[in-house]
Amino acid sequence: MNFIDEAYLEIKAGDGGSGASSFRREKYIPFGGPDGGDGGKGGDIYFRVNTNSNTLIDFQNKKIFNAKNGERGSGKNRFGAAGEDLFINVPLGTVIYDNNTDEELIDCTDKSGTHLIAKGGDGGLGNAKFKSSTNQAPRKCTPGFEGESRSIRLELKSLADVGLVGFPNAGKSTFLNKVSSAKPKIGDYPFTTLRPHLGTIKGNESSYVIADIPGLIEGASDGAGLGTKFLKHISRTGLLLIFTDLFSIENINPIKQVQLLKNELDSFKDDLTQKVSWIVCNKIDLLSEDDLEKIRNNLEKELKLLPEEIFFISAATGEGTSELLKRLETEVLRSKPIVD
Repeated sequence: MNFIDEAYLEIKAGDGGSGASSFRREKYIPFGGPDGGDGGKGGDIYFRVNTNSNTLIDFQNKKIFNAKNGERGSGKNRFGAAGEDLFINVPLGTVIYDNNTDEELIDCTDKSGTHLIAKGGDGGLGNAKFKSSTNQAPRKCTPGFEGESRSIRLELKSLADVGLVGFPNAGKSTFLNKVSSAKPKIGDYPFTTLRPHLGTIKGNESSYVIADIPGLIEGASDGAGLGTKFLKHISRTGLLLIFTDLFSIENINPIKQVQLLKNELDSFKDDLTQKVSWIVCNKIDLLSEDDLEKIRNNLEKELKLLPEEIFFISAATGEGTSELLKRLETEVLRSKPIVD
């Protein structure tokens, strides 16, 4: 299944209904006054968050949305009914842009938020509104106003406390599968993960969310391998775990892997290297203690890392993951704002 994290929509709020030109016609009242009612207002268009959705796949085939028009007014001063408002559901973390100006319009980070995106047109006036002392029988009425229309772009940026980055087959999905209820597809080939996965970790004092994005390749920040689309999903996280494969089939040593990954993060427009990042060395079950010690020393020396910024784990066996999770919970609690 391909991940859909971007969508282009054309939306149109409802037009207002026209006002009516009508005169009172009753027995014994041959010359009744004007009684044309106003037209109804056109329906508005809103975006609201659906917490049960985590992709924009619903917009893959449906791209045009129209709210209902207001109804025409009628005689006996009856106003036209207002057009029904249209509510469009999007996943939490969706950002809505004006596709013509690239202006950010709405950032859907509030689970209960409802956001007006296009306002329906006002209804026209019936001829009853134009009666005056000098014009007792106006025939004038006005059409309704057009509703707003927009060309918009939706982008989904996952909301998570921790982001996992690494080259394909580095073990990120295996790790997330091991420590959370998330069940990403896993296999021994590149790009097994075709869309980001979110996993909730329940710690001793709190819970937090980890986002696993598909493995990066060189040039990801320029769009290679759909990297730009996936890097958006860690732009909101406060902490990054950079996964390195200690048993890389491409024979890229851990130092080179970290350097390449950091280059991609640095090249992305949101400058992801500004975030707190730790190095997670995976697949320790495949190497000896002496090899692991050499790797640790090289990482500290070449990349100027502190010992507490490096973790050695086996996502497959679970070795070392408990210590990593404890540290993650502490860091997430420390970095989250205090709410009175």
